[in-house]
Amino acid sequence: MKYYFLSGLPRSGSTLLAGILRQNPRFHAAMSSPIAPMMNSALEQMGADSEFSSFFDEHKRKRICRALFDAYYQEQKTKNTIFDSNRIWTARLHQLVALFDDFKMICCVRNPAWVMDSFEVIYRKNPFDYSRMYSPQSRQTVYSRCEAQINSAGIVGSAWTALKEAYYGEYSDRLLLLDYDLLTQHPKRSIELIYQFLGEQSFEHDFDHVEYNESAFDHSLGVKGLHTVKKKVEFKPRRSILPPDLFQKYNEMAFWQDTTGTSANIIAAKNNDTL
Repeated sequence: MKYYFLSGLPRSGSTLLAGILRQNPRFHAAMSSPIAPMMNSALEQMGADSEFSSFFDEHKRKRICRALFDAYYQEQKTKNTIFDSNRIWTARLHQLVALFDDFKMICCVRNPAWVMDSFEVIYRKNPFDYSRMYSPQSRQTVYSRCEAQINSAGIVGSAWTALKEAYYGEYSDRLLLLDYDLLTQHPKRSIELIYQFLGEQSFEHDFDHVEYNESAFDHSLGVKGLHTVKKKVEFKPRRSILPPDLFQKYNEMAFWQDTTGTSANIIAAKNNDTL
């Protein structure tokens, strides 16, 4: 069984990409799995702060971490390839290098201003559902909601800093950054480039009938529609609902537009908006 990884920013197409990839009968792909936090918890129990640390050497810790993958995906053993998804993987490349000989990672990205806008759209579509995404204090205004998400512990800020670490790190050549706008505007070409990056045999995907949703997970968060994918892959331009000052602030955070100092592969718009 071969493992690849999906990571990047929230609201940037990772669920959509999983819905597309899982059309291939050789692949298994889904929304975020619990393996990354499970592995972190296990390492804490085996680490120096634990009373049990003396029972574990480096080889045993590594075997246990690797076994988590095979145990979790036991039901998918008929699949040739697994795409495990979690936004924290970009901060764990040094661990993945030790666990897998030749792993590769696809990181979905999107201009952070539109990421924040997308969360705000979801919030306003559910006016009487107070989700677990915000505390009572942070829920008050669009400014407090955005600030809660973009800080270092927030859902956007933590993913952004982890991606930046990987983008400029020593294993950046293992990354393929995929821009959301390009995926939705040119899905066929984007998927072709992903297959080339992975070295996988091509497959004819149906971009008019993509099906994937996690309504039960979204219900537990109190955020309806957070992981629901529309059947047809298409780009729909619209006006942002963020105040102009907020949009401009986050618009400047798309660090991957500068390719200096990284070996990452990037599928993003050129000046003429083509691949």
